[in-house]
Formats: sequence, structure tokens, C-alpha cells
Amino acid sequence: MPWIWLRVLLALTLAVGGGLLGHLLGGAWGYALQAALTGALLGVGLLFSLDMLRGHRILRWLAESLNGPPPAFAGFWGELAARIERALRARERTADAERERLAQFLSAIEASPNGVLLLDASEQIEWCNQPAAEHLGLDRQRDLRQRVTNLVRAPAFVAMLQARAFDQPVQIPQPGGRGLLSIIVRPYGDGQRLVLTQDITERERADAMRRDFVANVSHEIRTPLTVVAGFVETLTNLPLSEVERKRVLALMAQQTQRMQSLVGDLLTLARLEGSPRPPADTWVPLARLSSAVELDARSLSAGRHRLAFDWGDGVELAGSEPELLSAVTNLVSNAVRYTPESGQIEVVWRRRAEGAGEIVVRDTGPGIAAEHLTRLTERFYRVDGSRSRDTGGTGLGLAIVKHVVQRHGGELLIESTPGVGSCFTLVLPASRVRAPATRLALQP
Repeated sequence: MPWIWLRVLLALTLAVGGGLLGHLLGGAWGYALQAALTGALLGVGLLFSLDMLRGHRILRWLAESLNGPPPAFAGFWGELAARIERALRARERTADAERERLAQFLSAIEASPNGVLLLDASEQIEWCNQPAAEHLGLDRQRDLRQRVTNLVRAPAFVAMLQARAFDQPVQIPQPGGRGLLSIIVRPYGDGQRLVLTQDITERERADAMRRDFVANVSHEIRTPLTVVAGFVETLTNLPLSEVERKRVLALMAQQTQRMQSLVGDLLTLARLEGSPRPPADTWVPLARLSSAVELDARSLSAGRHRLAFDWGDGVELAGSEPELLSAVTNLVSNAVRYTPESGQIEVVWRRRAEGAGEIVVRDTGPGIAAEHLTRLTERFYRVDGSRSRDTGGTGLGLAIVKHVVQRHGGELLIESTPGVGSCFTLVLPASRVRAPATRLALQP
């Protein structure tokens, strides 16, 4: 560090120079020694005064929050000011980088769908993100420094904080009954708490649907199995006449067919949910679908209904032929099953103005009350359970139709009036409908 030696050399030079000047001036009055010492002290004092002035200017620069460059000095004070500035600027850059990382971290937390809430040792809110405020009904600004249990009064949550039982999450209703929350609390720091909230409304609804689905499947299969088991026992233990034996076997065959239909529909649903969307470049003639649908409908009706079919002028549909056939067949079969004898069933193909197409299945059956319409496509939902089983329905037909039409980009419209009849409309988008003439015109 050469500036130290220069500083020492400067001090010695001023002391020696002041001493020599004092010796020369004091020698004339006989006080050479005293004058030399006084001159040396004055030389060192001059250097000290200059240092005080420069130090004051540096302190004033520091007190003014480092506005502008540091004072321009040479030597020791210039080196000191430059080093202070470099250290402070480096510290500022580090602090800016930390603030940037903190801002990015908070932005990431804000982007999370889960809520994050920070509590101090007194359980007062230090910070929360927007999802947490929405989940718990908080105001992010107004409720800061408020005790969380004064704002979130769900008994399970309050009991968790009071008991410090943080090993298991608790579930509480959202404010206003909008849904269900799962809350996890984790301690950190000096008595602080990290509160994580998650909206589990959809998850709980899906779990409930799965539980209902398993229960419904078990019930639907258990009933015919019980019947078949009873008939097997009857055939085994009782002497039956030929007529009675044939009747029992016929009933067993009926229940077996019912179980086969149920399993078939379940497999169809599983295949629809687990497979990719149908291709948009595979074209199926509607006439090919219509012949299979008509044959099935006439066989199921057995002449008990007035059937009318109008399939238009021969269009083609893009998609999966088995899926489309299953959807239309389910609609027509439902109409046949639920329409009383001598009732009318009409199946019509129509082209909409915007190019979309629709298959309309209209019947003169008993109709469906308005409160049931929104739930008709739920699995195993039945307006009249006993009547559905009598007609051989599995409760999955309309669920299959809904899945098929949605996979093809369309929709299922349902209209019904009790005592008048029902109308089911399967709508397909224009991109999946074309006339044969269009296809031929494009060929070279």
C-alpha cells in the first residue's frame, strides 16, 4: 500500500520543514529549540487540518445518500473515498439483486393457484397472496397486521392453531359457502407460521362422483346377480316342470343380458374417456349409420310404434363411425323404450344455416320435468329408476351420447314437456359435415 508510506513521508516532511523554519526564525530571538518544536507541530497540525476538512467532505457525501461521485482527492483520502464508494455500490447491487429475486419469488407465489399466508409469532398476518385472500375472504391491504383468527373463524382452523396440531391438514368451507378448502399450517422462523390453502371443491366433487359411481355399479350388478343366484338355487334344489324350467331359464337369460349391457356400456365409457379425439379427416356416410339405426329401432319397437326417418340428401360426417352409431342408436333406443305403444318417434337430419348439422330424435312419450333435464346425462341418473330397469336401460346411455358428441366438437340439446314428449338434438359442427358432391368436386 504505497499511499501509507507517502502519507508518512508527507507528515515527516511537514514536521521537518516546520521545525527548520521555526529554528531559523526563533534563532534570532534566542528561542531556536522552542521555535523548531512549534514549527514542527504547526506542520503536522496543517496536515491534520487538511485531513479534517477532507474527512468532513467525505462524511457529508455519505450523509447525502451518496448523491453524485465522491469528493476528488489525491492520496490517502482519495483512496479511502474510492474504496467506500466501491463497497457501497457493490452492496447496493447485491441488495438490488436480492430484491429482484424476492420480487420474482413473490410473483411465482402469486401465480400459484394455491393460497399462501404468512403469520408472525402473534398469529398476525404479515403477507398473503391473492389466492389466499380469495379463499379466506381477506383484504390484502386492510387486513395486514390483523390477527388471523379474528378474520377466519372456522372452528377447525382455530382449533388447529390453538392446539398447534400441524401434522394433518384441516378442511373448512369457503366464505359464503362457495366451496371447500384444505388448509396446511407449517411453523418456521421464530414462532412464525406458513399457512397454505387449496381449493378442493372440484376434487371432492370428483371423489363423490367416483364413490357414487362405484356404489351405482355395485348396485346395478348385484341385483341381477342376486336374481340369477336365486334361480340357480331353485333349479338345483326344486323339481320343476318343463314349463317352469323354461320360464326360470328365460328370466336368467334376461338378467344376464342386463349385466352384459351394463358391462358393455361401462367399457364404452372407459374407451371414450381414455382414447384420443376422433379424426377430422375420416368421413362416414350418414346413410350407412341410418340403416343400422333403423334396423335396431324397428327390431326393438316390434311394430308397437309409428316410426318415421328422414336422413336428408346423403351427407357425410367426419369422425368415428362406431361412436356416432352408438350415440344415435342410444337416442333412438331411449325413445322407443320410453314411448308408450302406438306413440310416434321421428328421426330427422337437418343442415343449419351456418353449415353445422343436427340429428333430431323426437318422441311422444311421457316427457321429463324441467328439474331433471340438467342431470339427464349424469351416469346412472334416472328420472324413474324402476321404470328404467323395466325397459332394460342401464342409466349410461345419455352419458355415452354426451361424451361422443363432445369428442366430436358438438353438443347435445334436450327439450321436454311432461305429457307431450321429448326432443333430443345431436349437433355436429360445420367442420365435420359435408355433402358428397363437395368431396367429388375436389377430386382431380
